[in-house]
Amino acid sequence: MTIWEMLAVFAAGIGAGTINTIVGSGTLITFPVLLATGLPPVTATVSNALGLIPGSISGAIGYRAELAGQRRRILRLGIAAAIGGLGGAVLLLLLPSTAFETIVPVLVALALVLVILQPRISRAVQRRRELRETESTQTGGPLLFTALLLASVYGGYFTAAQGIIYLSLMGMLLDDTLQRLNAVKNVLAAIVNSIAALFFLFVAHFDWTAVVLIAVGSTIGGQIGATVGRRLPPTVLRGIILVVGTLAIVQLLLR
Repeated sequence: MTIWEMLAVFAAGIGAGTINTIVGSGTLITFPVLLATGLPPVTATVSNALGLIPGSISGAIGYRAELAGQRRRILRLGIAAAIGGLGGAVLLLLLPSTAFETIVPVLVALALVLVILQPRISRAVQRRRELRETESTQTGGPLLFTALLLASVYGGYFTAAQGIIYLSLMGMLLDDTLQRLNAVKNVLAAIVNSIAALFFLFVAHFDWTAVVLIAVGSTIGGQIGATVGRRLPPTVLRGIILVVGTLAIVQLLLR
């Protein structure tokens, strides 16, 4: 890499760490930059996954106040994230590079629809619980576990808009504030990235320069994102999700 390419990758890491902590889709910033430096798609994906681990952890630490009282939820959903992340990493090396990318825009679009409808769906679910006089589950039950498992398979493979999918699923099936769910999303993303990266370390080729630059940049971005994101009201946060998700779909379709 030239010095200018290194600066571009570092800047992309900061941007990705920031946007990942707030909502997700940071990969849509770093991935094109890595490709522009001449890295092959799979090498860029693996290097990106390794580099974003510190940023995910940084963002989760920044949201530590919102994680209070969610230990049981995180432990249960974390298992789904770990299994799915490993499965996605394996598929990345086994399947053609375009296999999952063809359905990515559809997945992101579906997630955005769920985000838009989330308040209405949540109210409907709450009314149904009240009619049945049942307590809301703190973990989302088997449905959320399965849905996050599948989302994590996708996350281990490509990661773009993974956070948006997580937030849409949890917002629909859990009775909690969007900020607290965003904190859980950051932990789950860190788990998926870490599991996939550990697998890649032993079986895949990656670029150490790109990894280090993204790691440092995303760590800084994670703190920026936590500072900005936790101050946003639910309506604004949901609006950012929709804007980022729409841009993600456009970029993926134009690739």
